[in-house]
Amino acid sequence: MDHYRVLGLSKNATRDEIKEAFRNLAVKYHPDKHSQSSNTVRENATLRFKQVSEAYEILSDDRKRANYDIRYSATNNKNYYSNNSRAGGYGKQYNNYGYGYGYGYEYKRPGSSSSNVGDGFVSKLEIALRFLTTRAFLLNAAFAGALLGGMFVIDKSKEAIWSMHNSGKSFEAAMESIEKARARKD
Repeated sequence: MDHYRVLGLSKNATRDEIKEAFRNLAVKYHPDKHSQSSNTVRENATLRFKQVSEAYEILSDDRKRANYDIRYSATNNKNYYSNNSRAGGYGKQYNNYGYGYGYGYEYKRPGSSSSNVGDGFVSKLEIALRFLTTRAFLLNAAFAGALLGGMFVIDKSKEAIWSMHNSGKSFEAAMESIEKARARKD
């Protein structure tokens, strides 16, 4: 769902413009205003009110708005909603935000299939970056780094300790002399 289009705004709308558009549309589509209307009109108004509320919730918060702008431009207006016959083509939302009511409709580009989530280099890059920045991955990477670092330190300290206690001979030379002594003994 294009939150800017829901509120009738451009992408560079100010906070005050977002607030004003939300107030006007909230009054227009508020469920209490349509309580005496027919069932279809009431459902459409309630659905539209939820869309307006979700759009305002995301666009009024700077962090959520920046996240939305990045994600929406990266998905290139692809369809994240199923096409069902409920209330004017509105469908179930399949986005990754976790905000709002989860209702909406999405512009579907001509010639695109309904299952093109994950297509394209940008989407695959976004998926890879999302995986690489998860907390579990970062913790595992830090743990693996600590283990590898520890192995490196232990390996280097073994050589340093050997050279401190056995001056003049390397570990390999000492092992060779031990093997020669064993061979003479036999």
